[in-house]
Amino acid sequence: MTAMAAEIKKGRKFDQVLEGARTVFMRDGFEGASVDDIAREAGVSKATLYSYFPDKRLLFSEVSRQECNRQAEEAFEVIGIGAPIELVLHEAASRVVRFFLSEFGMQVFRICVAESYRFPELGQRFYDSGPALLRSRLSQIFAPYVEKGILKIDDMELATSQFAELCKSDLFVRKLCGVAHDTSEADIERVVKGVVDVFLSRYLA
Repeated sequence: MTAMAAEIKKGRKFDQVLEGARTVFMRDGFEGASVDDIAREAGVSKATLYSYFPDKRLLFSEVSRQECNRQAEEAFEVIGIGAPIELVLHEAASRVVRFFLSEFGMQVFRICVAESYRFPELGQRFYDSGPALLRSRLSQIFAPYVEKGILKIDDMELATSQFAELCKSDLFVRKLCGVAHDTSEADIERVVKGVVDVFLSRYLA
């Protein structure tokens, strides 16, 4: 059975399975994570694990969805709406850049690209829990500043997509290609500042 032929079935040990999978995926990566290790970490049998997630890709996509949601909620709580727009954009860009550069963020991107051609429905799951969620959260952050006349954004979908893509500038591609292994705080700050400067040069009212 493929990941796309199956639907996620929830039950008593669903959260337990997800937490065990999250631990193993974070520690060993997608390729290095075995079903045996996940079942052991979760404290369930392989039969129980398969009853919820017949395919490891499906399990990873659900862990990804929950992790992206968790980080988005945390970011939304920390970013103080009402603060100067420069500070809000800086905090948002810093969090997005750091997520893109994290091992988990890299894994999500690689699996999405590798599997979405063969399994479009899996690609849709990753898209909904990643880029689409990010755009939604960014629009919630930008909207109050548009209403106050601080930002002038006519196409919110395009603006949020541009912000997210700016966060992939330089470091993300180099790390993805394996040519940037050690990323310093100065490297990250350089990208974050560039994101804020470029975005404001286009959308500051």
